[in-house]
Amino acid sequence: MCSSSNNDEALTRDPAVERLAGECSCGAVAYSVANEFRYALNCHCSQCRKATGSAFKPFAGIELHKLQIVRGSDALLRVGEEGAHDIRCGRCGSLLFSVVRNNLFAHVTLGTLVDTPAIRPTAHIFVDSKAAWYEITDSLPQFHGFAESRRGG
Repeated sequence: MCSSSNNDEALTRDPAVERLAGECSCGAVAYSVANEFRYALNCHCSQCRKATGSAFKPFAGIELHKLQIVRGSDALLRVGEEGAHDIRCGRCGSLLFSVVRNNLFAHVTLGTLVDTPAIRPTAHIFVDSKAAWYEITDSLPQFHGFAESRRGG
C-alpha cells in the first residue's frame, strides 16, 4: 500500500522536497506527502460522490511512494480491490486517499491536507455523472471522463 515512517526513510528522503501534512478528522491517522502533485482535479463520478458524501471529490494525484503514513497505520481501513481502493481511517471513517492506476498513484483528498499544496484543481471530470442538484459555477474546464492532461502523469 504505502510506506510507514521509519529511520531509514528519514535518512534517504530528499530534504529539498517540501512535505505536506495530512490527517483524518479524529487525528488517529496522519500522513506526509511530497508537495509534488502531478495533477489535481474535481471528480464528479458516482463512486467519488458516494465515497465523500459530497457533490464531488477534490483530489491531487501523486506517485504512491511519495506518501507515507506517519501515525496510525494500525487504524487504516482499505475499501476496495487491490489495484484500486480507498484508504480511510478505521476509527472516524475519513477518506484520506485512493490508491489507483495499479497501485502506482495516490489520489489524496485535498480536504485532509493540513498544509496548503502548491497545486489547485485544474478541471472537473466525469461531469456527465455529476449530482443533478449541484451546479458547477467556476470557469474550470469540464470533461465527460478523465481530463486529457491527467493521462500523461
